[in-house]
Amino acid sequence: MCDYSLHAIQSRPARTGDVLVTSEFALSLTRGFSADGTPEMAVCLLPGTELAFSQDAECDHPFAKLFPAMRFGSIGARLARFRQINQGLTNTHRDALEFANGRVVLLTKLRPGQRAKVLQLPAQADPDKKPLETALIDVVLSDAGAAASFGARQARRSAGVRQAIEGATAGERK
Repeated sequence: MCDYSLHAIQSRPARTGDVLVTSEFALSLTRGFSADGTPEMAVCLLPGTELAFSQDAECDHPFAKLFPAMRFGSIGARLARFRQINQGLTNTHRDALEFANGRVVLLTKLRPGQRAKVLQLPAQADPDKKPLETALIDVVLSDAGAAASFGARQARRSAGVRQAIEGATAGERK
C-alpha cells in the first residue's frame, strides 16, 4: 500500500524480485519506494511483503552528517517486513518496516537512495474473499471420492500410530 500522501503520485504494486529504491517524490513530502530506474513512480507494498536491503538500512538522524563514522541512523539490519502502524489515526504516516532486529521504522524516515529487493509477497486470499485454507478444504470436500480417500488414509495412519504405541508399551512391560 502507499501512504496517504502518495495518492497523487503514479504508482504500481510491487512484484517479487523488484529492486526498489527509497525515494523522495516531487509532489509530496513523503518518502517511499520507487522502482530502480523509474524514480517518478511509487511502488506500493502489501503488508507482509519481505525485503532485503543491499546494506544495513539507515534512517534520518540529526547527527548523521556531522559524525558519519559514528553511524548515527544505522538500523543494524538488512531484512525487513512491510507493515502498517498508527491505523487508528487519520492523516498520519502508516507505512513502516519491521526489521529483523525488531526495530520498526516509518518508511518516510528512511534515507533516500537505499536499494532493497522484494523477496516475497504475502499470501493472498481467494478471490471469493475466503481464506486460502477454507478454499482448499472446499475443493477437497466437494469431490466425494477425494473426501473418502482422505478419511481412509487418516484412519490407516491412526491405526498405525495406535499399533506403534501398543508395541512400545508392550516392550516396556516385559
